[in-house]
Amino acid sequence: MKMPVLKALICCAMLGVGGCASSQVDPSQYSGFLKDYSRLKPAESATGAPVMRWIDPDVKLSKYTQVYIEPSQFYPRPQPTAVISAQTLQSITRYFDTALQRELGKNLRVVNGPGPDTLIVRPAITAVSTSTQGLKPYEVVPLALVAAAVNTAAGGRDQDVAIATEAAFLDADTHKVLAQVVRKGSGTPLENEKTQLTLDAVKPVLDGWAKDLRLSYETLKTKH
Repeated sequence: MKMPVLKALICCAMLGVGGCASSQVDPSQYSGFLKDYSRLKPAESATGAPVMRWIDPDVKLSKYTQVYIEPSQFYPRPQPTAVISAQTLQSITRYFDTALQRELGKNLRVVNGPGPDTLIVRPAITAVSTSTQGLKPYEVVPLALVAAAVNTAAGGRDQDVAIATEAAFLDADTHKVLAQVVRKGSGTPLENEKTQLTLDAVKPVLDGWAKDLRLSYETLKTKH
C-alpha cells in the first residue's frame, strides 16, 4: 500500500468518524457504490453535520408525491467478524430501512416500487468498523466492514464504532440521478475489543441520517 494512502487510512481510523482534520469522507475511502463521485462537494447536512454531497441544480422536488426506498444494502459485501456478526449486519440494514420509511413518509407517500411522480432512494451502508480508542490499529481497512482489534499489555480498551453510508436519489421515470450524499457517523463505543457490536450502538446514527434526509428534502422543496 502506498504511504500517503496508508497514512490517510490510519489517521481516519484513529479518529473514528472525525476524519484526519474533519468529519468529511476522504475520496480515497469512497466505496464505489455511487456511479459518479466527481461532482461531490463538502457541505453540511440539515442538522449541521459535515457531508460530501451533490444536488442537481435543476431538480424540481415539487413534482414528486411518492417515494420508493430501495432495501438498503452493504457495499462492499460484508465480512462478519467475531465482534460484528452477520445477524447484526442484517439488523442494521433492516433498521435503516425502517428509519428512512418513518422519516420520509412524513412528507411523501411511501410506495413498494417505482412509479409516476416517484422519487427513488437508493441507500447503502459502506462501513461498519471498530477500532481501539487512543491506539494505532495494526490493521486499518475503513469501509471494508472489518473489526480492527489491538492487543495491549494493559488489557482491553474502549472501542470506537464507525459507520458510513452512501446514497443516491433518482427520478423513477428517467432514472436520472438527482442527488448523491456520502457521510460518516459515530456509534456508541464498545467496552473492549471482545464486546459484541449490536444494533443499539448505531441506532442513533441511523435515526440521525434518516432525519437529516427528511429535513434536507423539506428545505430543498421550498427552494425548488
